[in-house]
Amino acid sequence: MQLNDTQKDAVRKWIAEGCGLTEIQKRLNDEFKLSVTFLDLRFLVLDLGLVIKEQAKNTSAGLNLAKAAPGRPDAEASDMEPPPMEPDSPDSGGTGGVAVTLDRIVKPGSVVSGTVQFSDGVSASWMLDQLGRLALDAGKPNYRPSPEDVQAFQMELRNLLQSRGI
Repeated sequence: MQLNDTQKDAVRKWIAEGCGLTEIQKRLNDEFKLSVTFLDLRFLVLDLGLVIKEQAKNTSAGLNLAKAAPGRPDAEASDMEPPPMEPDSPDSGGTGGVAVTLDRIVKPGSVVSGTVQFSDGVSASWMLDQLGRLALDAGKPNYRPSPEDVQAFQMELRNLLQSRGI
């Protein structure tokens, strides 16, 4: 593929503006009626010695559970309080700490999934989908882990995923 100097200058300008390869490919087609493959465009950028600017990425991956309870995107952090427990309830004694595990076989529709055991002894399954949304299912209606457990879960999950390179 050979571009003339005007077309090369246009590519340089678009990269300086922060355009990605897909946008440049579209503009070449729209303005110069050039049909360029993505790979050819990538090679052209390399040949011209240009560098594509990285787009800012959202690193939180939607794991801020303190802002919304599972299944209730409009819930406030104050709604995260666990329901009152009966004094003789088997769940009233804490086991101390939060333990997070990964599933060996990922649940359908998720990028990664696993289980968590909260400090009050309640186990829940969790999954993270392609959009970074976290689902948590404890199998108990209206169960809400304590805010401390939510924070510990977030930190444990982040550390576990980072240690696995996910």
